[in-house]
Amino acid sequence: MTRALDAVRARAGQALFARVAGPEGPRNRQRIHGTPGPRWFEPGSPIHRVHGDSSMFIGGLSALLLQSLHPVAMAAVAAHSGYRGDPWGRLQRTSTFLATTTYGTVESAEAACARVRAVHAGISGVTAWGTPYRASDPHLLLWVHVAEIDSFLRAHQEFGARPLTPGECDVYVDQTAHIAGALGVPDPPRSLDSLRQCLDRYRGELRGTREAIGTTRYLLFKPPIPPTAMPFYAALATNAVALLPGWAASELRLARAAPVDRWLVHPTGHAVTGLIRWVMGAGPGATE
Repeated sequence: MTRALDAVRARAGQALFARVAGPEGPRNRQRIHGTPGPRWFEPGSPIHRVHGDSSMFIGGLSALLLQSLHPVAMAAVAAHSGYRGDPWGRLQRTSTFLATTTYGTVESAEAACARVRAVHAGISGVTAWGTPYRASDPHLLLWVHVAEIDSFLRAHQEFGARPLTPGECDVYVDQTAHIAGALGVPDPPRSLDSLRQCLDRYRGELRGTREAIGTTRYLLFKPPIPPTAMPFYAALATNAVALLPGWAASELRLARAAPVDRWLVHPTGHAVTGLIRWVMGAGPGATE
């Protein structure tokens, strides 16, 4: 019985890893973790714990919802991103970037950041209301960074196997600032308080545009996944919404009720992240 259960877990872990990391996943994983050399971050440090935990499945989705609320950033994504035409490819590229910068050698992390900067340098345009934008705009880069890191940290503190202490939260924000700086973000926040203050400063620029609401409906209700996976995805999606600040959920026209979140939604989040953690712990997707 134990052997059969281990086989099921291994197959599930391989399938999930293949979906998230893509066909080059095993080769990338060996390169990231197996190449000798100095790293940006020490093993077991807060960034390793956060980015290696299954809570990232919820945090990543919540980050996309929050990021969509900046009209200019959303216009750039809608015009230039392949999130609808190639959503899995985008996920695989993002997961590889996160793994490389978190766990890879300094040389490979710097090269990954340089590639992203080069892509950003070639993206520009004008919004439907006539506002010019550049993907390399430091103001937009900072918004994407703080929305992402706040979402990752919120998810980890709620669903992570080992939530961070307040001091470790500050270390995590400081560590992610190193990556942000390498991507061209000027003066990224380096403590939890400064992260939250930075998010607050963007509040006046954020709103639920038609593009943001359309993206939200796509991510939550029309994801490109097989029907058999929908119950698991629904648990991730509802918890991603529950993690949003109340004002953000309102802008995206998403209903929220604190008692429902506490007694019905969050337990499903703990269950599904626990299941993913168990599955990935035995397969090639394990990060630590």
